[in-house]
Amino acid sequence: MKSKILKPALLISAVLTTSPLFAIDQVKLESHQLKKIIVDNLEFKDMDKDGQLTPYEDWRLSPQQRAQDLLSRMSLEEKAGIMMHGNAPSLNNDIGRGDKYDFEKLTALILNDKVNSFITRLEVNPKDFAEQNNQLQQIAESSRLSIPLTISVDPRNTFYYGNELGIKSGFSQWPGTLGMAAIGHEKDINEYGNIIRQEYRSLGITQALSPMADLGTEPRWARFEGTFGENPELSKKMVRGYISGMQGKDGLNSQSIAAVVKHWVGYGAAENGFDSHSAYGKYALFTQKDSLKEHIIPFTGAFEADVAGVMPTYSILKNAQINNHKLDAVGGGFNSFLLKDLLRDTYKFKGVIMSDWNITSDCNEVCVNGTPLGVKPKVEGMPWGVEDLTKEQRFIKAIQAGVQQFGGVSDSSIIVTAVKNKKIAEKDIDNAVLAILMQKFSLGQFETPYVDLSKTSFVGNKDFQKVANQAQYNSLVLLENTQKTLPLNPTNKIYLHGFLPGTKSLLKNKVNIVDDLDQADVVVVRINAPYEQNHKGYFFGLEHHEGSLAFPSNDKNIEFIAQASKKHPVVVTVYLDRPAVLTVLKQYASAIIANFGVNDEVLFDRLLDNKPYLAKMPFSLPDSMDSVQQQASDLPNEMKALYPLGYGLTH
Repeated sequence: MKSKILKPALLISAVLTTSPLFAIDQVKLESHQLKKIIVDNLEFKDMDKDGQLTPYEDWRLSPQQRAQDLLSRMSLEEKAGIMMHGNAPSLNNDIGRGDKYDFEKLTALILNDKVNSFITRLEVNPKDFAEQNNQLQQIAESSRLSIPLTISVDPRNTFYYGNELGIKSGFSQWPGTLGMAAIGHEKDINEYGNIIRQEYRSLGITQALSPMADLGTEPRWARFEGTFGENPELSKKMVRGYISGMQGKDGLNSQSIAAVVKHWVGYGAAENGFDSHSAYGKYALFTQKDSLKEHIIPFTGAFEADVAGVMPTYSILKNAQINNHKLDAVGGGFNSFLLKDLLRDTYKFKGVIMSDWNITSDCNEVCVNGTPLGVKPKVEGMPWGVEDLTKEQRFIKAIQAGVQQFGGVSDSSIIVTAVKNKKIAEKDIDNAVLAILMQKFSLGQFETPYVDLSKTSFVGNKDFQKVANQAQYNSLVLLENTQKTLPLNPTNKIYLHGFLPGTKSLLKNKVNIVDDLDQADVVVVRINAPYEQNHKGYFFGLEHHEGSLAFPSNDKNIEFIAQASKKHPVVVTVYLDRPAVLTVLKQYASAIIANFGVNDEVLFDRLLDNKPYLAKMPFSLPDSMDSVQQQASDLPNEMKALYPLGYGLTH
């Protein structure tokens, strides 16, 4: 298939009426190949190619009416395909990392396997990104019923120093969610979600696999940085503001991004901090009766914002109970009590339940023991608690528990066979597909599945990045300034350590940088929170951090800071993806700033500015690893701290 995409043909964008008294605005329609149907002087797309206006093609009807009609026209194979949420493969990479989709594979997945939702992991400039997404929609339009694709994405807008994952695709770069929580204002996270929404929609993305509402109660947890910290009420506020910015405040519409909040529930109590992507981290450990209620609080912010989707946790909630009910020892995607009794019945969630990735797949030796050095990481299965079941039995158990769509899965044949063999009721399939289709209609995808390639420069524009930079600035937490080293004097001679090679050139008009430590007046150091790689853990090809939160005794950065502090004041900014033990750093640094993603220019704007620091820690920082090991994995704000939750100096 050719990769060249023509600009979508606009079938109609005028305003027409059916009568002088009752005017109906003609909605904008886009198509590459579908014929038009004219009824009452209004135009519609002939999506099923029968020359007649069928209800699902009629944009005047409600999403529910249209979805019910479309469902009635679908084969079992098409329904099962809707329940898949696959990885959009790129060339030479089945999970999709790369700069070009594998269109041959995707054509087969869309037309033959009937898969209709994909996560994209493309790393490419905005125009190419949008163009390739348009091409996927063109393939979908050629299918029997022309059902448009849902294209989803994991977060792309966090600034990672030296990592261009988000920058390659042009997205505005913000502090991570921990940084937004450090700012702590719902209006700011709402604006964050609103800007991201606009960037995603302009590239053809209509679903966000975010935010993480997980409560960060285990400081060693490898996914701590994706949370809003350990304060349940603060996290609730952040989750609600983010989703409202993404979806809008009045339900899904043609400008919304459907948010999928994750991971329901208790994931942040990870036993020993190990993550449930790996078999050695399959448990979240609960030590107190009903402590699970603390972990539910952030999710209530999502429910208040009418979140579109919920993704259950991988983890088995070890020893967890709530309201005297002890939970079964299976992962969240197989746990009927979590999904039906709690999520549906107690919290009245009405949206789509989407499993996390690969819960029905097998876990092999690499999955059990981690990825050895020199071995390319692979995506494995996470069937925690149901390892002894067949794949078919896992699908059945998950559907019966309440799962409606399966993440990371493209083979729907197991569902088809199970229904034909009366092992799954087709009404359960119909209910799942109806819920998914209703959201597609609400998002306006059936009318305008394509994006305008001339508007992709909108992504990461200067106005957006200006707001994002201000958020980076506002998110910095001042932990120490014992010698009143800050703010820096613009005339100071500054020696840099831990910065990228281009920093000196970037800052040449802002500060006086010297290459000789002995010539400096002050030293500025960038470091990251420490970690170990005992198991070589990966998240879908990306390395993650686990293990000790203390700097090792032979840490080169700490050795440099110790030596430099004998000659000059040392200012250290530490990137906190997890709550590091900074006790040793406090011995030597005259100023310490916690950051959650900040570029060099914004950092020095802050270091030179006399304005008060306003951000506060959204989690506590331990005084030692002994304190980390003694604290309960499931309880917030329970650890002996060097810097407590909510700490932050102003000057």
